[in-house]
Amino acid sequence: MPNFRYNARAADGTPQRGVASAVDAETLAAELRSRGWLVLGIEPADSAAPDQSRASSGADLRGWLPIRSFDIELGLRQLASMVRSGLTLLAALRTVAEQSRRRASRLWLDIADRIERGSTFSAALAAHPRNFSDYIIQLARVGEDSGELEQMLERGAEHLESNRNLRGIMLNAMVYPVLVTVMAIGVTTFMLLGVIPKIENFLADSGQQLPPLTRTLLDLSTWLRLNLPAVGIALVTLVVALLLISRWPPGRFFLHGVALRIPLVGAILRLAETAVFARGMGILLESGLPLIESLRSVEGLIRNRIISARVSHAREAVTRGETLAAALGAGREFLPMLPRMVAVGESTGMLGHTLGDVADFHENQLVATVRRLGVIIEPLLIIVVGGIVAFVYIAFFVALFSLAGGAN
Repeated sequence: MPNFRYNARAADGTPQRGVASAVDAETLAAELRSRGWLVLGIEPADSAAPDQSRASSGADLRGWLPIRSFDIELGLRQLASMVRSGLTLLAALRTVAEQSRRRASRLWLDIADRIERGSTFSAALAAHPRNFSDYIIQLARVGEDSGELEQMLERGAEHLESNRNLRGIMLNAMVYPVLVTVMAIGVTTFMLLGVIPKIENFLADSGQQLPPLTRTLLDLSTWLRLNLPAVGIALVTLVVALLLISRWPPGRFFLHGVALRIPLVGAILRLAETAVFARGMGILLESGLPLIESLRSVEGLIRNRIISARVSHAREAVTRGETLAAALGAGREFLPMLPRMVAVGESTGMLGHTLGDVADFHENQLVATVRRLGVIIEPLLIIVVGGIVAFVYIAFFVALFSLAGGAN
């Protein structure tokens, strides 16, 4: 049988290198994994060092775009598939690099280089905190310790996919209302600044008293023309102020609290964050991560700082010996079903599985709520836009009828 030179790492992080005989590289990799080792590389004993060629630069401008969450998700899925098929981790990382865009390719190659220099896979991921959240790093660490790295990689990709789908649902729900609102503002501004001044000149030539409705419309148009620069400056100042406040931690905390108090918007935010918390905690606990570590990792997944603070308080309460259900139910940040189901999971010892069911329920509820919201908002926006146009036309025709009556 041929001899192979292998490079692996034991569960405690100890490097394992040597030469072994096997039918082929895949058989040797399976044997090493059965010992609980993480296989980094296998090559024929008489071969030269593997070529660490970099991905081709290419001329595709898309390669220069920032690394997206989808790039990480796709890379994790590819890694999981190749490691499951028997490919070594280093070979899998370089294969993913060859199939990725320029910046993502450099990321995967850097991770491979760090592992070659003696770093663990999770530590190599942790060197890129902007691309890999603590959640993904924890899953990688669990995979290294348990010898089930491919399964943890798959769960990490599923987590990113779930978050991407939730964000897509929220964005799709906002696109139509925002588009119609912008069009309504544009139509109204055009009428007040472009159409109504011409109507005003026409009506002024008559010299007659105008109806109150028409007078109100003309006064509104005049006020907007005179104060348009001030209105524009005020709007720009408001937007800049909100951006600056959102970058200041206390200000961001305040704005997130206000968002939760807005009718309907707050309910949707609570629903979405409950789904994110339940999904993230369920995956980590099912992967074998301790409860405290799982709470610390999921805390970073919650975008709303008010709800994230509740998770932090819950982690501290659990550390003091309280139950997770009581800690989560102490506030109103999460929907009531979550702490009740957590209590069930804690009593049955199946908290991870129970949280997965909770996540499925709330994600389905979020989809249904967003769809119902779209059905309600669409006719309301049409009524608002139609009302604005109708107001202008009615005010104009009332004036015409008044002038016609005065002429008779």
